[in-house]
Amino acid sequence: MTRAQLEHILRAAGAITEERDIVILESQAILGSFPDAPAELCRSIEADVFPLLAPEKADLIDGSIGELSPFHETYGYYAHGITPESAVLPEGWRERLVHVSTPATQGVTGLCLTPDDLAASKLAAGREKDLDFVTSLLRHSMVSISNLRSRISLLPSDYVQRATTALSRCEPRAGI
Repeated sequence: MTRAQLEHILRAAGAITEERDIVILESQAILGSFPDAPAELCRSIEADVFPLLAPEKADLIDGSIGELSPFHETYGYYAHGITPESAVLPEGWRERLVHVSTPATQGVTGLCLTPDDLAASKLAAGREKDLDFVTSLLRHSMVSISNLRSRISLLPSDYVQRATTALSRCEPRAGI
């Protein structure tokens, strides 16, 4: 997914929900901080989103511009309406969101996880594809080990050890 495609999803999600602030979780949130992120970080064709002030409207997004919708069939990418609880996130993540508001979003603001919060969340999930994503972030110096350790400490306590172990698996793969 490109930044322009993410902006299109934001515009469409805002129109569907009549909400102006749309949160982007998961991998495509990287486009908030790095609009020209390396292709290996932008492979996904879905953006996981929810309206900040009305997360219950995520079903509208999923039903209108979600997977297998006419939107998806027309453009080749789609939005996945989720809830804030869909991801394990570091404490304070809402205060650190990166704002995406351009003429292309037509008054809708995308609220993207910071790269460090995104990486910590990916490490908490610990799937192989998440470790690959974090390894790429490290390899491209988009996050640092010290910042990641700090963010990992802000995860719910049940996930700190898992994320720490996952990070130790990423470091050698990134050449660190």
